[in-house]
Amino acid sequence: MVKWFKPVVFLACLGPLARLGWKAYNNALGANPIEVITHSTGDWTLIFLLVTLAITPLRKLTGQLWLIRYRRMFGLFAFFYVVLHFLTYIWLDKFFDVHEMLADIAKRKFITVGFTGFVLLIPLAITSTAGWIRRLGGKRWQLLHQLIYVSAMAGVVHYWWLVKADVHKPLEYAVVLGVLLGYRVVASLLPAGRTRATAPTRSVQLPDSV
Repeated sequence: MVKWFKPVVFLACLGPLARLGWKAYNNALGANPIEVITHSTGDWTLIFLLVTLAITPLRKLTGQLWLIRYRRMFGLFAFFYVVLHFLTYIWLDKFFDVHEMLADIAKRKFITVGFTGFVLLIPLAITSTAGWIRRLGGKRWQLLHQLIYVSAMAGVVHYWWLVKADVHKPLEYAVVLGVLLGYRVVASLLPAGRTRATAPTRSVQLPDSV
């Protein structure tokens, strides 16, 4: 792929934040701006998690090895948006009242599971570099980064329990996640190579864990 493509993808990933900033600047966030920001950052967290999980199946099915170069970027953007999601909650909603936040986590199931998903992403973001892969070793790194599956499921459940009645959007996320996880189950049961498209062999930087 051409060298300028990755910076373009990076800037595109910042698009949702830029859109929120533009709406905030123009007072166009509606009657409940905190809710709009919370829902938007939560949506984009799930979208980037699903895109991250889609990289490996797409690479194997199409043989397009260059896709692996974008997996870390998408994963880190998922973490970036979940941090914004959490900051919106603790800052704009709770005004850094840690006691009230902890009470919420203990009493409200959707916050409990959402907070769990957020915490699980922290070690994945920290250890996403090539240096950490060398320190942990490929197998241990892969095992650790399988937490992304649990985090994604926690995010979908968090959204489902939040909306309660209108589950259309979380259902869409659940279906996509189910397909991506189902692919991995099927791929693990097939003989090696059956799910891979023919492509020239070349080294990749990251272990193929997610």
